[in-house]
Amino acid sequence: MSRFVELSHTIEHGTLTYPGLPAPEISDFLGREESRRRYAPGTEFQIGRITMVGNTGTYLDSPFHRYAGGADLAELPLSSLADLPAIVLRAAGSARAIGADAFETLDVAGRAVLVHTGFDRHWGTPAYFERNPHLTAGAAAWLAESGAALVGIDSVNVDSIDGGERPAHSALLARGIPVVEHLTGLAALPDSGFRFFAVPPKVRGFGTFPVRAFAIL
Repeated sequence: MSRFVELSHTIEHGTLTYPGLPAPEISDFLGREESRRRYAPGTEFQIGRITMVGNTGTYLDSPFHRYAGGADLAELPLSSLADLPAIVLRAAGSARAIGADAFETLDVAGRAVLVHTGFDRHWGTPAYFERNPHLTAGAAAWLAESGAALVGIDSVNVDSIDGGERPAHSALLARGIPVVEHLTGLAALPDSGFRFFAVPPKVRGFGTFPVRAFAIL
């Protein structure tokens, strides 16, 4: 039998995802008590409102996030987001900067490559925004050239956030390879032999949006 593995963080009111970006604000647009005045006796609904930036929770970056002429969320084919054969690179406890040599024994062509650093253990704490594990420019270039279908990581960013350079984003998104950041639960996955899903809404003119990332074993 198939088994689902949750790989997303929960989005809550006030959750901080990335330094300097606002937390989501979640509230009622139509509360249950008010709705009772609009519907038949015994019938009530809640209609929620959320104000947030696209970079909230576990999210996917499309090429438009980095490049003005790149594909936005509405232009990404489902085949690049859902039911992808996937593998995990185990990088927990290794060097903070993960180089190309870490991937060279893996067959990444056509696969979602998920980088397990264990950094998700810091989610919700100040440590999550400090000295994040990330890919080097060489690693991202190697993954792009080797035909990875998608790259995900359980860290605050696929790049180092110490400065303003974003070579991993630049290399991957230039090749049309979506990036998923802030994954969690990768320790529960096998190294290979599973399918990966990370599908955002189909929004025109938007580059990044939260996803419900999960795997099927």
